[in-house]
Amino acid sequence: MESTSVRGISKYSYATARVHAMKAKLYPADTFKKILVMDLPEITRFIEESEYKDEVDVLARTYSGIDLLEFALHRNMAHTFRKLIDVTIGEPHYLIIEYLRRWDIWNIKTIIRGKSYGASDEEISRVLVPAGELSIDFLMNLIRKTDAQEAMSSLEGTIYYKPIADIEYHESLMKLEDELDKFYYRRMIEVVSAVTGNSLFLKFIKMEVDIANIKTLFRLKEAEIFGPEALEHTVPHGLYITDRQMVKMANASLEDFISMLKTYRYWNAIADAVSETAVSTSDVERLLDKYLADYAWKIARYHPLSILPILGYMVSKSVEVENLTAIARGKEANLPEEVIGDHLVV
Repeated sequence: MESTSVRGISKYSYATARVHAMKAKLYPADTFKKILVMDLPEITRFIEESEYKDEVDVLARTYSGIDLLEFALHRNMAHTFRKLIDVTIGEPHYLIIEYLRRWDIWNIKTIIRGKSYGASDEEISRVLVPAGELSIDFLMNLIRKTDAQEAMSSLEGTIYYKPIADIEYHESLMKLEDELDKFYYRRMIEVVSAVTGNSLFLKFIKMEVDIANIKTLFRLKEAEIFGPEALEHTVPHGLYITDRQMVKMANASLEDFISMLKTYRYWNAIADAVSETAVSTSDVERLLDKYLADYAWKIARYHPLSILPILGYMVSKSVEVENLTAIARGKEANLPEEVIGDHLVV
């Protein structure tokens, strides 16, 4: 009889082989230095010679400049992640779909935020990443709604409606976004916990919670928001930072919060961006993103025939698109190259 471990390996072997081929097409870190010195048309031509060619060629008939770049980057990422769904079956297929629900959350928040602030349908649609359960047709239908409230109501019948059904977006857009994030991580932790042999995947998801909370608390303390109000914006059940410790962190002054962080392994990653007199929040977030991306590939090496290499690729692909988007937006805003470079995760 075939053993459980052999069956586990076989269901991942094809998918991980595909992922290794896809990983080889990601830009090396040095490539971003080359892109930094290009202008927008040069960047568009450069990415058109790579994995983004199909999206650039199709969208160039309608868009140009920053619009073309953002559309092409986000559509390519969605197509790439959809490809992972298409080449998997069984357990990996199930886990990838659940992980990619984060893009449903991203899209819902983007649409409601955009409708709330009067963004045009085109401005909203160019940053959508239709890689989750919700189709592009469904998302475009939400965008075409009269206002944010109507868009929210149109989510009824999906799993995303219940967490926000009783929230008045115009009173607390942040609360709406917080509840969607809590729903995603609560569900993700439940799903991964129920699948045997995925303890490292679960560890990664919980580490994401820790990192999201650290980012949130730095931003809140910068805005002088503390205590229960700050705690409301955090996600429970992190990896190393317990819920009880999160209460203490939410109540703490910035100085005390930094002292607490020094006892966690994340500190070494962000120490250069934090001092007793100043904190670069954007640098902290960039360094934490790099720490998480590096960790994804570190654990993937332990189990090459598992969900972990697929996870590592999805994280790296997201980082690549975020870097390219940051460069494009920086060029559009005429920011100095060194300023743009400081915001890249490399």
